[in-house]
Amino acid sequence: MGSQLYSIAAILVSTAFLLAGNGLMSTLTPLRANVEGFSHLAIGAIGSFYYAGFVAGCLTGPRVLARVGHIRTFAVAAALTAATVLLQSLLVAPAAWFLIRAAFGFCAANVFMALESWLNDRATNQTRGRVLAAYVIVNLTFLTLGQWLLLLASPSGFKLFTVAAIAYICCLVPVGLTQLPQPAPQPVPPLRVRRLMRMAPVGVAGVITVGLANGAFWTLAPVYAQTLGFHTSGVAAFMSAFIIGGALIQIPLARFSDRLDRRWLMALACAAAAIFGVALAALGRLGIKTPALLYPTAFLFGAAMLPLYSLSIAHANDRMLRSEFVEASATLLLINALASVLGPILAAVITARAGMPSLFLYTAAMHLAMTVFTVVRTLSMRPVPGTTREHYVAVPQQTSPGAIELDPRGPEHNAREAA
Repeated sequence: MGSQLYSIAAILVSTAFLLAGNGLMSTLTPLRANVEGFSHLAIGAIGSFYYAGFVAGCLTGPRVLARVGHIRTFAVAAALTAATVLLQSLLVAPAAWFLIRAAFGFCAANVFMALESWLNDRATNQTRGRVLAAYVIVNLTFLTLGQWLLLLASPSGFKLFTVAAIAYICCLVPVGLTQLPQPAPQPVPPLRVRRLMRMAPVGVAGVITVGLANGAFWTLAPVYAQTLGFHTSGVAAFMSAFIIGGALIQIPLARFSDRLDRRWLMALACAAAAIFGVALAALGRLGIKTPALLYPTAFLFGAAMLPLYSLSIAHANDRMLRSEFVEASATLLLINALASVLGPILAAVITARAGMPSLFLYTAAMHLAMTVFTVVRTLSMRPVPGTTREHYVAVPQQTSPGAIELDPRGPEHNAREAA
């Protein structure tokens, strides 16, 4: 495995720089918008435009890769990503940021697609799961590190945007110097939404819930911490606690998810996320900003909230043929991304009327609805037999179609009939 990781080291290092920049920008953008006096609705719209650009990038990216290749696609998209970040520091106005963040999302999707499809090309059937695990570890580690880059300067200035741009430019270097051969273009899988809704309605509902709730969280949670009076270090700690909670829960979840009916785990996770969401709303409403209360609650909220995407994909795969896994995952990715477009703006409408703590009442409502739906479906439909249940695999939520084929449960294995 050491030689396998060495062979993809350039891709993983580029991913590290990319995720550090993304972690910084995902928090810096709403913080700076709030400092500039943008309305809640404007901040939510900024998040929605980013996800809309990401959807467009996922839809057009495979054609770009097929036409010009991975290195050119990656280089151009990463350079334009750095340019949009610098432009964002120069044009500080809601309308400008709507367009800039949409362009950023479009470019980011193409960067992710080039890196992830390259990783898939370098992985074998025997190492695919470990390659995905290494990618997830890099993803979560440097996403967390990006939060702490906020401490390098004030969000009200231009320096942090420059730091993010440097990270995006640096991600060009390892891939630009690599001697790895470019992968051959892969066919774009068909997206049959209605069929997937019929085969795995709980899985579809799960990724919709993730889009509506998580998209709102990433866009507005930094502002929540900021309105509680936390300085930049406090905001970074709050966001880091959330990410670390979601990362550490993967260890026990991977063990138990394959032994139980996954739908009960999804219901439990959503119920817990609703409870901790209400707790965060109450802490915000009461103005309680004691780190000893807020950070552990954020940690538990992340532990309940972040695994839902991977659980939803695993549940959907339980009910599909192995040969259909890539199609199912690509369809779920698209559904999740479209829901993520709606999530920030819906939450912003609520927070504009009821205050920023109501962000977590909104997410609690989404998770409670998912809990009820999952329990009803579980009680009315038989579970997939344990002998045909697929293994749980942690998957980053914000990914591209390129990462789908990294899933070791993919079509390289023999097909089997769904239960």
